[in-house]
This record gives sequence, structure tokens and C-alpha cells, in this order.
Amino acid sequence: MAGEHEVDVSPEWVRERHAAGEIQLIDVREPYEVQAGHVGGARHIELNRVAAEASTIDKDKPVVFYCAVGARSAMAAEAFRRAGYDAHSMDGGITAWHEQGLPLEPADGQVAGH
Repeated sequence: MAGEHEVDVSPEWVRERHAAGEIQLIDVREPYEVQAGHVGGARHIELNRVAAEASTIDKDKPVVFYCAVGARSAMAAEAFRRAGYDAHSMDGGITAWHEQGLPLEPADGQVAGH
């Protein structure tokens, strides 16, 4: 179980808190990746737009970024942590989420490139 101070959080940790409405979940991948398959209810903000959209992200609620395998989301999480957010990166990205059998949207969604 991830502590509140850890950057990397597991897909299962994300699933539980996202389902409970306890986090803001943000997909930082490219549009074609999101269209192929994404976590339901996640907000899409491409990595190169995240800084510009910071004012639309609630500083009082934990935010979790995810990408394909965790590299891009880790960069976003670190930047937001430096700005004072309770920011995290989903460890292993949507690839790990999918490999653990967690649901994608659309129902027949795939991880782009896999």
C-alpha cells in the first residue's frame, strides 16, 4: 500500500481511490493512445499541456498522473510536487493497469502499441 508521501502508486491503489472519488486521475498520453484505451473517468491532458492546465487541477485533492509505462507521468508528478501538489504517478502506467486485468474504456480498449 502506498503511503501519502510516495510518488509511485500501484494501479490497484489508483483503482480503489479513483472509484471512491478520492483522487484526480489525469492521463498525460497522446490523443491516439487515449482513444485506443483509457481508464474510465480519467481526465486527458497531454504532457506538454499539463503545466498550462495547472490552475484547473485542484491543489487540495491528491492528483495521480498516468501514461503508458510511467515515465511521462513521473515527470508530471515530480513537477507538480515541486509546485506544492500531493501528486503521484501510477507505477507501470496503463500497461500495468491492463496487465492486472483492470478495466479499460472502451470495453474492447487496448494499450496503444501492445
